[in-house]
Amino acid sequence: MSQEAETAPRSLAARLESIRRSSLPKQPPENLPHQLFLPGLSELYRAIPNHIARSSLFAPVARGSKRMHKATVLFSRKDAVITFWGEQLDETQADVWMQLMYEAVKVPLGEPVPINRAKLLRAIGRQTGNYEYQWLHRTMEALTFAMLIAQVTKQGKLKFEVGRSESLHMIDKFAFDPGRECYTVSVDPRWRHLFSNREFALIDWHKRLQIRKGQDMARALQRLVATSNEAVQRYSLVWLKELLQYFSPMRKFRASLLAAMRELERVEVIAAGRIEKSSKGEEQAVWQRL
Repeated sequence: MSQEAETAPRSLAARLESIRRSSLPKQPPENLPHQLFLPGLSELYRAIPNHIARSSLFAPVARGSKRMHKATVLFSRKDAVITFWGEQLDETQADVWMQLMYEAVKVPLGEPVPINRAKLLRAIGRQTGNYEYQWLHRTMEALTFAMLIAQVTKQGKLKFEVGRSESLHMIDKFAFDPGRECYTVSVDPRWRHLFSNREFALIDWHKRLQIRKGQDMARALQRLVATSNEAVQRYSLVWLKELLQYFSPMRKFRASLLAAMRELERVEVIAAGRIEKSSKGEEQAVWQRL
């Protein structure tokens, strides 16, 4: 009898606790479709998270055989740690990814988006044809395989982390319909964390398409310029060389950097680009953002 008297209240308490928990508002899963609003995004601009633009995830590397990353901590600012798996991505692949994100944010992130492959190529300033279609498909495969963990801090404290407990890819998945010549692409809704609090750069797409062929360093610098609103921007040459994954001697890097700054001046992204000594006697690139 004593045992029954003790069991009954406990059972009732457990039922009441179960009812209480079921009445609490449920938090939506992270991977449910989520509408992403990016102020300033239009046909004239493409968006890229600042922490991605300030890292070596995309870099002006040579075509052909590329470095394969396996849990590589990419070069970036101290407020972000990006661990990456996949082939080193280049500036042409950055163009594809930014265009895919431009299309993807028209619907809630996570929902499939149909994209005609010819229109996609034309949107990034490329020709259409068998070679280009094959290149685009390889790029789609590379972006789908590419996986990262992003840890972002603010004043030394973790702001958010994404990609560790559940994999995060540059694009979540794609399917190609040869009959319609159309890709269907899905983007992981958790990408919204990297775009949150206006932590993204708007890339002037018309000016980017004007940058001459073979000037990938200029394209990479355009992304970097857009991450800061400072009128005069300064970057250490040592820092830039690592960011841009340039492994040739510094004298060659200086020449390539000057050529890239001249190109950005031509398309009116920057003005007065130059290399000079800092107050500490270190070489730095200086330019004025237009």
